[in-house]
Amino acid sequence: MEEFIITFRESLEAALIVGIVYSYLKKIDKSEYNKFVNFGLFLGVFGSILGAIGFEMLLGGFTGISEQIFEGITMSVGAILIVYLIVWMSDKKDTSHQIKKQVADAMNSDRGMGLVFLVFILILREGIETTLFLSSVASSQNGISQISSILGILAGILVGYGVYSGLKVMNLKYLFNISSTLLVVFAAGLFAQGVHEFQEAGIIPTLIEHIWNTNNILNENGIMGIFMKSLFGYNANPSLLEILTYITSIMIMILLYNRKSIETHKTLNP
Repeated sequence: MEEFIITFRESLEAALIVGIVYSYLKKIDKSEYNKFVNFGLFLGVFGSILGAIGFEMLLGGFTGISEQIFEGITMSVGAILIVYLIVWMSDKKDTSHQIKKQVADAMNSDRGMGLVFLVFILILREGIETTLFLSSVASSQNGISQISSILGILAGILVGYGVYSGLKVMNLKYLFNISSTLLVVFAAGLFAQGVHEFQEAGIIPTLIEHIWNTNNILNENGIMGIFMKSLFGYNANPSLLEILTYITSIMIMILLYNRKSIETHKTLNP
């Protein structure tokens, strides 16, 4: 069951983020950019497989503090990349009505390669996390269930596709609002989880270890808890620093996403 939960969570995160990118490109009539997303997705999956093989066969895996530090770094990097995606989308939202299929040839190729890199790194991060978590499970119970792992991946992709199907039928205004909100809470959850891993490793202080504990209401290791953790960064017993990180990162990302509107308002109302 642990294998199912791990692979479900990681594949759901990846499917949701990629689904948002696909939905956005479709809504602004830039579906020709899907090839860059597809290429990044392929590279990410391929890189994850190679990384898993190399991790187990050559490196022998990380344990203890090394594992926690590595997880903290990968989560933080993933969050930063999502922030980049939020900023990229905010640059397009005010001019999206002007974007037509006829200007496809004029698009900057560097931006397309940026999508490749972004999707590649995000998928690779999920693959690395999956490898780390499954390695921990395998060590504790002398092996893992491949069937449970595969079912978790399929379930995560299925739920992610369901969200994508809902996003692609929305009008552009709602797509921006919903997808940007999802990305903000994704990134905030990753930042907070990264802080948690660094605290576990003893690199940064905990301050107050547990502000509350809602595991008796919604267990973070249950199916619904895992879904809420993937979607909203849910943590049943966060530390004070994790809460502050979560709130602060959300505020910063909202400001980044709306920075053009704020600048326009200041210009019109000096």
